[in-house]
This record gives sequence, C-alpha cells and structure tokens, in this order.
Amino acid sequence: MKKSETKSTPTASANAASANKIDHSKTVAASAAAAAAAAAAEPTKAELEAEFDPNDKELCDAAAKIQAAFRGHMTRKVVTKDTPDDIDIQEITKKVAEELDIDLSDPELNKAATKIQASFRGHKIRKEIGTE
Repeated sequence: MKKSETKSTPTASANAASANKIDHSKTVAASAAAAAAAAAAEPTKAELEAEFDPNDKELCDAAAKIQAAFRGHMTRKVVTKDTPDDIDIQEITKKVAEELDIDLSDPELNKAATKIQASFRGHKIRKEIGTE
C-alpha cells in the first residue's frame, strides 16, 4: 500500500476547502444578484410619478377608497382592543334606569316641565311673528 492511498493528502483537503469556498462565494454572489434584481424591479419615485398622473380622477378615487378602508380597519381594531369584553349591557341599562328613575308626581317636576313648555311656546310664537 502506498501512503497516498491510505491518508488524505494536503492537496485533497485544500481542494475540498477551496470547493467549499467557491460554493459559498457562489451563494453570496447569487444572493447579491437577487437583491440587485429586486432593487431593479422596485420603481423609483420618479418612475412612479411619471407612471401615475395625480390629476387622474379614477386613480385618486381608488386611492381614497383604499385609504378610507384602511383607516376604518385601524379604527375598528383600536375600538375592539379598547373595549373590555366583560361589559354586561343589562347591568349598565339597569344602573342608568335607576339613575333616571323620576317620580312623575313630584310637584317641583311639574313646575319645571310647565316652565320649559311655556318658554318653548313663547319662542315658537316670537319666531312665527318675526317671519311674517
């Protein structure tokens, strides 16, 4: 047996390492080429301005519709985020009804209602007289 057959030679190891470096550099080059192609595919501001006329009513309407839909989406997202899930509507309704519980037989309440009605009637008559 020869020594070269049983042991790997330094040149074989160097060739394998060199092949690995070449493969890595090919990958880097391919990535750079892909990035350059993506950058080339993205239009510049000047190209976009040349392509889209700001006086195009149809385009402006479409943009406004998209923007309005997005704003609505974001508003709904914020509202649902801020609204607690455990609100008991019946409990709130009951509390409001208790706060608004008005005794209709209260004489002070009747006086207040009469005053409001008289003020409104006077306003209405003055308005009618002024327009004739």
